[in-house]
Amino acid sequence: MPIRTFITGGTFDKEYNELNGELFFKDTHLHEMLRLGRSKLDLNITTLMMIDSLDMTSEDRERIAQECSNAPEERILITHGTDTMAITASVLSQKVKGKTIVITGAMVPYKFGSSDGMFNLGSALAFVQTLPHGVYVAMNGKVFEGDNVKKNKATGEFETINPKQYRS
Repeated sequence: MPIRTFITGGTFDKEYNELNGELFFKDTHLHEMLRLGRSKLDLNITTLMMIDSLDMTSEDRERIAQECSNAPEERILITHGTDTMAITASVLSQKVKGKTIVITGAMVPYKFGSSDGMFNLGSALAFVQTLPHGVYVAMNGKVFEGDNVKKNKATGEFETINPKQYRS
């Protein structure tokens, strides 16, 4: 069964303008990353938007949720900016059922050459194939439940909001 892949922009796909030092969007880098990673997965890739997640609106998140709900695939990967990734994950956790959705991104643009994007993409592709239905955030080799994750802006890392208490 193919994996639906939705591109929404974020640092993952940003380019650098050497003349003015600004970051901007042109085209997604996902196809190049998959080629370099020698991916043989059956992916149906759709670009929904190319925006910074700080510019993402509730209407954008509603569109993502609708696209996920309407997709015939049960397994969905979303590339997304890290600043509001947890918000989108929480919205999807409430609105989309019966699918495995994994959201990933990068802290450093792929075009910089030292990006974490390739690693995060590979991890997310593995997680989307193996996790049960639910919404997840995959960053830096870790996976988090979509309704229980936040980005720690002081450390630049994702973490669980409320760790579950385990009894022995």
